[in-house]
Amino acid sequence: MIIPADLLKNKKILLGVTGSIAVYKSLELTRLFTQAGADVKVVMSESAKKFVTPLSFETLTGYKVLDDTNESWTDDHNHIKAAQWADLFIIAPCTANTIAKLANAIADTMLLQCALAYPGIKLIAPSANTHMIENPITQANLKTLKNANYQITQTQVKELACKTVGDGAMADPIDIFWHASRVLLSNDFYKDRRVMVTGGGTIEKIDDIRHISNFSSGKMASSIATALYCMGADVHLIASKFESNLPKNVFTTKVASSQEMMQCLVDSIKSAKKANKKPHLFMAAAVSDYIPASPKDGKLKKDTLGDTFELSLKKNIDILDSINKEDIVSIGFKAEMDKENALQNASKMLLSKNIDAVCLNILQDSTSFGSDSNQIEFITKDKQVSLPSADKLSLAFGILKHTQEIK
Repeated sequence: MIIPADLLKNKKILLGVTGSIAVYKSLELTRLFTQAGADVKVVMSESAKKFVTPLSFETLTGYKVLDDTNESWTDDHNHIKAAQWADLFIIAPCTANTIAKLANAIADTMLLQCALAYPGIKLIAPSANTHMIENPITQANLKTLKNANYQITQTQVKELACKTVGDGAMADPIDIFWHASRVLLSNDFYKDRRVMVTGGGTIEKIDDIRHISNFSSGKMASSIATALYCMGADVHLIASKFESNLPKNVFTTKVASSQEMMQCLVDSIKSAKKANKKPHLFMAAAVSDYIPASPKDGKLKKDTLGDTFELSLKKNIDILDSINKEDIVSIGFKAEMDKENALQNASKMLLSKNIDAVCLNILQDSTSFGSDSNQIEFITKDKQVSLPSADKLSLAFGILKHTQEIK
């Protein structure tokens, strides 16, 4: 998934780095933020400087690193101004020692002073030996921080610097990036709203080793799920394929056949209707129109089949038409190659399936599948909006903007 260069435009991030071997990952995290358009300033502990020099961060950010040796009160290079400047304060990596000091409001370093002075949400990415992170006192400290406007990115099980395998490794930079993006981009409309997204082409069994499917890549669905996650939604992505850099905290269910997708979607909608906000459904999956009439167990042998093999197909269930769409906002997706009749066909779909909007994608040819960009005609009963060609994540944010306007 391509991350747009303006995803975090005009957002200001103060990144604190402490003395862990994982600090090298913070360089990659900084690069992700700056490439997404954010302004990043870095504050370092003295122990962090033993692993990575301030010059490395200054090269990536264009800002002088703040540390214990260079605070100035004649300009903005101090912990108060840095805290006032930032839209989000992140500490990555955050050692067990730093966690303990944060939990007790100790401010004996420049980084800790910034944390104490910053009033907004603070995001920390712990990094420590397994026994240190699982120590009951560390766990109690983390619980204290959760109650004090801190959000915590989950550690992961990996081979640690001490050559043991266990929990305590800092989250991957891309996962911290998405968590930070969610904090920065959440809005009141989508925050905590239950949303279902379907994607990818369904896989219909011929026998136990063969199937029929289509060229759908699932990229648009993954992009919509990612945009929804960034805007604060509670997302359930039901798909046959997923993008590799999907936010880790997007709830996913991998399905193959249309029957599996249908059952999973029905269950998810039923659960979502219990939520306070009206659920939304984005039906971006390419569901097979026809499926094998008599799928076989085992493997069909060519010696038995002979020189020709006639595969009998039957019309498949139409998931979007069949599900109960009462009390949900439903958005359908339609791919067309017939340019002359595409808009008419999309308008028919809007009425025949009783949905709130259609995202029409006019394909050039089969090479259009799997591309990293797209263009959409967003069609409702009242209007039609052209969303110009863009990377699919940017396009997803455009779709969500117009979906918010549906009454």
